[in-house]
Amino acid sequence: MSKRLSTTVLGVAVLSLVTFGLPATASAAQHTKAERTVTDVVPAPVDAKPDPRANFRLTPASVIRADRDGRQVAEYLAGLLRPATGYRLPVVSDHRGGGAISLETGHAGDRVGTEGYRLKVSSSGVSLRANTDKGLFSGVQTLRQLFPSAIEATTVQKRSWVVSGGTVLDYPRFGYRSAMLDVARHFFTPAQVKLYIDQIAQYKINTLHLHLSDDQGWRIEIKSWPKLATVGGLTAVGGGPGGYYTQDQYTDLVRYAASRHITIVPEIDMPGHTNAAQHSYAELNCDGKPIPARTDIEVGYSSLCINKDITYTFVDDVLRELAAITPGKYLNIGGDEAHATTPEDYQTFAKKVQPIVAKYGKQITGWHDIAKTNPPLSAVPQFWGTTGTDANVAAAAARGNKILMSPANKAYMDMKYHPQTPLGLSWAGFIEVKTGYDWDPATYLQGVTEQNVIGVEAPLWSETLVTSEHIEFMAFPRLPGYAEIGWSPKDSRTWDAYRLRLAKQSPRWVQQGIDFYRSTQVDWE
Repeated sequence: MSKRLSTTVLGVAVLSLVTFGLPATASAAQHTKAERTVTDVVPAPVDAKPDPRANFRLTPASVIRADRDGRQVAEYLAGLLRPATGYRLPVVSDHRGGGAISLETGHAGDRVGTEGYRLKVSSSGVSLRANTDKGLFSGVQTLRQLFPSAIEATTVQKRSWVVSGGTVLDYPRFGYRSAMLDVARHFFTPAQVKLYIDQIAQYKINTLHLHLSDDQGWRIEIKSWPKLATVGGLTAVGGGPGGYYTQDQYTDLVRYAASRHITIVPEIDMPGHTNAAQHSYAELNCDGKPIPARTDIEVGYSSLCINKDITYTFVDDVLRELAAITPGKYLNIGGDEAHATTPEDYQTFAKKVQPIVAKYGKQITGWHDIAKTNPPLSAVPQFWGTTGTDANVAAAAARGNKILMSPANKAYMDMKYHPQTPLGLSWAGFIEVKTGYDWDPATYLQGVTEQNVIGVEAPLWSETLVTSEHIEFMAFPRLPGYAEIGWSPKDSRTWDAYRLRLAKQSPRWVQQGIDFYRSTQVDWE
């Protein structure tokens, strides 16, 4: 589809149009007013002061200036701006005149940390300063929203490009802001995952959790156990075609995500949710006999054989190969809904597997079920319950484990918006936009306070999702709300203010071709 073309390709096409003399902008009398102000941004900044007298206009003569550490982010910004403007927007290391967007690293102050930034838009230019390139990337996402929504178009727009004047001081509330994509129930190609990466990056999400294995499919090549991919990767819910990532494809996804300052956390779910692996290798079953593939959406029936040595050879090999191609510090070992594993066997399995993760230089994440195993303090249990109490999670928090918050009745983006929603499930309830936004991770769970929370994740399970349009419809407009919960100061968040800012995002999504749900709770533009 044309809307999926890369900005690199589109930028070349746009520059060709300009070369042949087609107009790139309208007269200065048109579109001279800023569409948005610095207080319209999602996620809400820590501090934003609009100044309508300081609006900046991008012109064909504008440049993007960056120091060495900021050059990659500057090239990314240029790639965002070139298609719609048709401007060259060269990235330079030095520029004495006006009309520049300037990206600088260092000396932004301790307050902004590693992901924060300071942004100033004046009539003479734009200044973006951060301590790191991560901070610059965060600031670019804010700057992007200060342009007219037409900046997201993939063809040259005949208009002027006015950026809202003002200043922004910004940094995140939580350092871990994540989205999860289930590629096991239905497989999504590398191109589809990259599209989702770009979509979540614009809201300052910095982690992508990939659910790579489940009963219905195995999605990552493991060279020491090749049938996991070639057999276990052939199935999907409903009998779909399946698929898997080669290690080279996975490595490319990791690199692509890193270019958007997103860390990929891979999940191999165990000791339950393992039917695809047990179907691929009969020796993983306690009786050594083959079992059929499963393409339904039932849960809780599968379990690795806890007392067989080969089980731990298998786990060691999988985690070893995955750790070698995953630069991030976390491996997710699942642990949820292991109903076919006895409590005693679950504890035995955990005690044998958790040291394997450490052996390969990684730390554990897993669903909050792992909290009952007394995991190492570096482990991060991910709370997915639907009630405000969980004794095991509270005890883990008291011991010193950080908790990743994903309550299913608030944060699961595969839940239907309402009973008539054509996609999704409803076992955790219906999650309209307000329901998904109007909660706080530091007060949701008894015994888990601000200091115990590492961040927020919005999971998207794919039992009913097959296309990128399906992903978009369930993620938007809810995902920006989860991003704001993770980024913005608690005291700056109110539903009444957020719904107004969210409404102003919709023209951007239209330009981007995002198929979003038009909730009646929001007065969309």
